[in-house]
Amino acid sequence: MTAQGTADQPDGTTAEPAAATAASPAASDGSTADKPAKTVKCVVWDLDHTVWDGILLEDGEAPLRPGLREVIVELDRRGILHSIASRNDHDAATEALRRHGLLDYFLYPQINWNAKSSSIRSIATSLNLGLDAFAFVDDDAFERGEVAFELPELLVLDAAEAVGLADRPEFSPRFITDDSARRREMYLADQERTRVEKDFTGPQEAFLATLGMTLTIHPARADDLRRAEELTVRTHQLNTTGYTYSYDELDAFRLSDSHELLVARLEDRHGPYGTIGLVLLAKDPDAWTVKLLLMSCRVMSRGVGGVIINHLRRRAREADTRLLAEYLPNGRNRMMLITYKFTGFRQLPGEDGLKLFEADLAEVPGDPDYLTVRTPTAAELADDVPTAADRQP
Repeated sequence: MTAQGTADQPDGTTAEPAAATAASPAASDGSTADKPAKTVKCVVWDLDHTVWDGILLEDGEAPLRPGLREVIVELDRRGILHSIASRNDHDAATEALRRHGLLDYFLYPQINWNAKSSSIRSIATSLNLGLDAFAFVDDDAFERGEVAFELPELLVLDAAEAVGLADRPEFSPRFITDDSARRREMYLADQERTRVEKDFTGPQEAFLATLGMTLTIHPARADDLRRAEELTVRTHQLNTTGYTYSYDELDAFRLSDSHELLVARLEDRHGPYGTIGLVLLAKDPDAWTVKLLLMSCRVMSRGVGGVIINHLRRRAREADTRLLAEYLPNGRNRMMLITYKFTGFRQLPGEDGLKLFEADLAEVPGDPDYLTVRTPTAAELADDVPTAADRQP
């Protein structure tokens, strides 16, 4: 396990925090290719002399650079998203991408005459991803330098390196899950949800009711562990502690009598969100402690965090035990602190750094009317049958 703090292991020992590594400065050519390896979630591409040879508005045809299609398709298969930041004519570039059969691979493309750093910020906002999750590929040293200076969190690469991206460690996640292979599809569904929500007139809860959402919270199975590990590595904003566990550690927790590992999946009428949440619960004789609670940033506006926490509160109350929760600030996860405070937790006295909260179990609200919550047991999951634990709105 690696973390910004320490965390219990399945055998009861305590892991030490991983050492921080400073980011490397940009090279003279504007690239930051020597930065320490960190998994990239989205590649932002220039177009002229990068995705295709030549300048589209001058050369007309602009054939794809050899090997680029294969790189884009392979990274997409691994769950790495693609977007565009290009100074170009929007309609001409869009038509060229459509002609090459690549248009659907790019989410929230920014094809305009703005500074590329500004375009990348817009993409990050639309995808709800941190800037340190991005790589930028461009043939022009000036453009690379501008982005490296304005957005030092990014991995900035020369287009000459593009055909080798799939071989770099930053683009090689340890596991490729079903959710990974469908990530672009799920983000496209999110784009449709965003479009529908923008056109909707009425309160937020009324819009959420139109989605027909079903949240399923269940004990993790062996098949869930790859995605669970991926979530601990990829999720920083909606993460209460930042603890990162390996596949083997998560499997040990799953099988431990003193721990419980839960996963949460969400779907609605537009399609599945996939596995969007993970909970690690340490179950001591006198109290249960939430060691880790994280959620995909794609469900931030769906109210899912509070529903998961209230599920844990109900279970603790039924078990007649205290429910504690750890929170470790990482500079980006304040939303989870707010979530705890809004769901009946109070902070216990303690030192700075790792904070400990205790839940009020006296009154736990029901689930919102716009959401159906399923809580199948491990046995019911194996049988794949409707469960008596389903709570209908």
